[in-house]
Amino acid sequence: QVQLVESGGGLVQAGGSLRLSCATSSGRTFSRYAMGWFRQAPGKEREFVAAISWVGGSTDYLDSVKGRFTISKDDRKNTLYLQMNSLKPEDTALYYCAATGRRVNSRVLVTAYDYWGQGTQVTVSS
Repeated sequence: QVQLVESGGGLVQAGGSLRLSCATSSGRTFSRYAMGWFRQAPGKEREFVAAISWVGGSTDYLDSVKGRFTISKDDRKNTLYLQMNSLKPEDTALYYCAATGRRVNSRVLVTAYDYWGQGTQVTVSS
């Protein structure tokens, strides 16, 4: 079983920064193909934020976060990060970490991921 545990959320003023972390643990060898960050605001569908290939490190971003958010990983620590700068009130949401071992065609789809964390709340005040 693969477990993902997010941390780092909180309340921040507009223009501020937060860094989310996602620690990965597995009871068996888990070959990750990609990991991603998604978010869900109240009354809205879960949306893609950023993704990274575990081998090679290529990245994808939601257009509205490009230049403000950076996804990265630490292979030794089996940890995924999301550095969020210049935060806006519209970034307020529950942020989820996700992982897939499948070689998927698109990393931006919710259905591409098999494992999810419990989420960490990010609230940006104006």
